[in-house]
Amino acid sequence: MRYFVEFAYNGAAYCGWQKQPDAVTVQGTLEAALSTVLRTPIALTGAGRTDTGVHARQQFAHFDHDGFDTQKAAYAVNAVLPKGIAVRGFYALHDQAHARFDAKQRTYEYHVHRYKDPFLNDFSFQYLFPLDVAMMNRAAALLFDYTDFECFSKVKTDVGTFICRIDRAEWTQNGERLVFTISADRFLRNMVRAIVGTLIDVGLGKKSIADFKAVLESKDRGAAGFSVPAHGLYLTEIVYDYVQSPSPD
Repeated sequence: MRYFVEFAYNGAAYCGWQKQPDAVTVQGTLEAALSTVLRTPIALTGAGRTDTGVHARQQFAHFDHDGFDTQKAAYAVNAVLPKGIAVRGFYALHDQAHARFDAKQRTYEYHVHRYKDPFLNDFSFQYLFPLDVAMMNRAAALLFDYTDFECFSKVKTDVGTFICRIDRAEWTQNGERLVFTISADRFLRNMVRAIVGTLIDVGLGKKSIADFKAVLESKDRGAAGFSVPAHGLYLTEIVYDYVQSPSPD
């Protein structure tokens, strides 16, 4: 039987999602905990990779098992896991269910704060310069007009296509705190952090709306802006047709 596991993590202590030799990763840590509790080797296939330091409020992975009590397993796995990773639940699904390929939409948030705050240092990007949020949103709206985002992809990445469909891209402001929310059917490596950095250049007046459009049409990562730090980035939601998640907002 195929199972989905839903979980969340603070990425600060991990070298990203994907298991690597001689590195502490979310995948490796979660697989070890599941293997201990279920008393059999567990290999996870994640919905997607997150880089070193990136957080996830909602992430999914799948694995195969003969069967187990999902509620008891969730309690037991959480007791074994370090405090930076939390299992939200397990879902018994059909044998062809796939955490990566069946995802219909993924949503990320990027958090920025414009003042010094010791409680936000690990979870939001401190950026003290004033930003034109309205202009940043005008530029972000251009993302809906394009599907090829090679300009925002990490160079020399092993992907077959740079095509993505973006459904949402907007900045919201609450006092001196800013959040950029973006939803798409898929994301390229470093894509969100590169988009945010380029939009910040627009907010600073370093790039115009026309410049941002030129970046989108360039297919050149060198034409885009800087990549913002990983610690402000969160994977917040993954949508499937057959999983109704009870996770809190």
